Amino acid sequence: MRRLFVFRPQPAAGQSVERAKAMDLDAIAIPLFELEPVDWAAPDPDDYDAILLTSANAVNMASSELGKLRELPVHAVGEATAVAAEVAGFGVASKGTGGADDLLRSIDPTLRLLHLCGEDRRTPRDPAQAITLLTVYRARALSAPADLTKLKGQVAVLHSPRAARRLAELVPEADRRDTLIAAISAAAADAAGCGWAEVRTAAKPNDASLLALAARLCET
Repeated sequence: MRRLFVFRPQPAAGQSVERAKAMDLDAIAIPLFELEPVDWAAPDPDDYDAILLTSANAVNMASSELGKLRELPVHAVGEATAVAAEVAGFGVASKGTGGADDLLRSIDPTLRLLHLCGEDRRTPRDPAQAITLLTVYRARALSAPADLTKLKGQVAVLHSPRAARRLAELVPEADRRDTLIAAISAAAADAAGCGWAEVRTAAKPNDASLLALAARLCET
C-alpha cells in the first residue's frame, strides 16, 4: 500500500494524519506553510448581519478582537469550521457541505456578510450577498522539506490550490510520474500542474471526502 503525504499547515495536518491512521493508512504530515496571525481591528458589528467563515483557521488564528464580533451569527463552510466557531462562543446559523459557493447559494441573498479569512483565499463566484473581506491570518511558505524526496511513488493530499502550487514548485515535472495526487477541489487539481501519475478530485471539498479518495489511491 502506498504512503499518504499531507501538506496542509499544522495543526490541521496532524488532525488529517490522525484521521488517516484511523482508516489504517500510513500517513505523514509535511506542512508546506506555517500559519501566523496578522494585526486587525474588529469593525462595528452593527454594520453586518453575519460572519462568513470558510476556514477554521480564521477562528483559531484570530486575535482577541474576535470577541467583539460574537453577537453576529456565523455561516460556516463545513463541520470543522462550525465546531471552531462554536468553541469560540459563536452561534452557527448554517453550515455547508459543498464549499463556499454552495453555502452562499443556500442562505439569504440580502445578508451583509463579514468574511474573516486568510491572506490567500478564493473569492466566491458572483455572490448575491454583500461580502466584506477581513484578513485575520496568513500562511507563510516554509523551506523545502527534506522528507519530500520520499514522495516518489506515494500519494500527495492537497487541501488547497496554494499547497498544490507550492508542491509543483518543489517537485520537478521529471520527478512526478510515479506520484498520485488527491486534490480537495478542481482548482487544487489544476494548480498541481502536469506530469503526475494520476490526479483525482474529491467528491466533496472536505477532509473526509478527500481522505476517502486518498485511501482508494493508496490501494492502487
